[in-house]
Amino acid sequence: MLNKVLIANRGEIALRILRACKELGIKTVAVHSQVDRELMHVRLADETVCIGPNSATESYLNIPALISAAEVTDSEGIHPGYGFLAENADFAEQVERSGFRFIGPRAETIRLMGNKVSAINSMISAGVPTVPGSDGPITNDDQETLKVARRIGYPVIIKAASGGGGRGMQVVHTEAALLKSIQITQTEAGSVFGDKTVYLEKYLEQPRHVEVQVLADMHGNCIHLGDRDCSMQRRHQKVLEEAPAPNIDQVAREKTLKACVDACKEIGYVGAGTFEFLYQDGAFYFIEMNTRVQVEHPVSEMVTGVDIVREQLRIASGLPLAYTQEEIKVSGHAMECRINAEDPKTFAPNPGKVTHYHAPGGNGVRVDSHLYSGYSVPPFYDSLIGKLITWGDDREIARRRMKNALDELVVEGIKTNQPLHRNLVRDGGFKQVDFTIHYLEKLIKGG
Repeated sequence: MLNKVLIANRGEIALRILRACKELGIKTVAVHSQVDRELMHVRLADETVCIGPNSATESYLNIPALISAAEVTDSEGIHPGYGFLAENADFAEQVERSGFRFIGPRAETIRLMGNKVSAINSMISAGVPTVPGSDGPITNDDQETLKVARRIGYPVIIKAASGGGGRGMQVVHTEAALLKSIQITQTEAGSVFGDKTVYLEKYLEQPRHVEVQVLADMHGNCIHLGDRDCSMQRRHQKVLEEAPAPNIDQVAREKTLKACVDACKEIGYVGAGTFEFLYQDGAFYFIEMNTRVQVEHPVSEMVTGVDIVREQLRIASGLPLAYTQEEIKVSGHAMECRINAEDPKTFAPNPGKVTHYHAPGGNGVRVDSHLYSGYSVPPFYDSLIGKLITWGDDREIARRRMKNALDELVVEGIKTNQPLHRNLVRDGGFKQVDFTIHYLEKLIKGG
């Protein structure tokens, strides 16, 4: 088992990692920017190191500072959490070259999955169902591009190979608009991601977003923890997630779960990962793989009883998985609401001092948050301040518990998106699972 781990992140995920380390008897090092001195996990860690000013670029994204912090504290492993450098292959490579264990996949795997073209090609090779597309980057041959688009069938979506977070994507409904749209997307991709490579896919008009959680160790063992539905999104950002995904064709589900495990074995995957799919008309279509722990990992933990972060730490320590696939049983239903420090109407970030905080409780209620009364939410980072998770014997019980928990949650001094979640869990379409990835946007607009 690793003796000491440096947590290269902040907020609720840093606290989540710290707790898992403590359960395993692993010493912890909390790195932080100047403004983050009062974070909960910084207060609880065995050691702390200030790695720079408030800007993420000068602190949490500062690779030399993170490596130096690991060196001066004699850390053995570095856990990147999610966001920041979690899917940065260069960071993973530098961590390993510096003599530390990167708690995540190998650098070459991160690179493979980080480029959507190579990821899709790998999935096709492994037998994972994919969206019909160009099967590679778009070339400068305009006539060939038009031919490919006709084969796929309109509407098509142009995607940046190195894209993410909803950036570098454009939907095209007619051939007349295709070539100009490709130029615009290439320009954006080059500016935002430093890579102008784009590709084409069939645009599924009414899909849901369903993903599969996997765990793989260094000994060739791999398991899945079932699936999650993440269709409740705003501007391609997830807002509410649940597990298992409701109303899914069971034959398609079992086939896809097995394909994900087989794909992990084929590419030599190690660590926690998530295969993301669009699901429409009873079929799954792979879109990307996230090579890290996900924000929504708690819903999978709640229905399987598996501590995903604990398994990450065990895997990085060289231990085999603590479970076989036969031991994984999905029980009940879980939901997660992402609580953000933002105006519930305009969605503008709303940092500031939390004058009063009260977390909900009761049977089947879990809160992952670094908040406390008197804590000041800084304006420099993502607005996520906590996750409210509920579990029940079935989806309706989980939903009712979430409704009650949202009513109990008290965050005063700043605005949060709590009202949005309250409306969502009471919504008829949500209750009846009558939704797609576009549903929440229309609900917000009153449509």
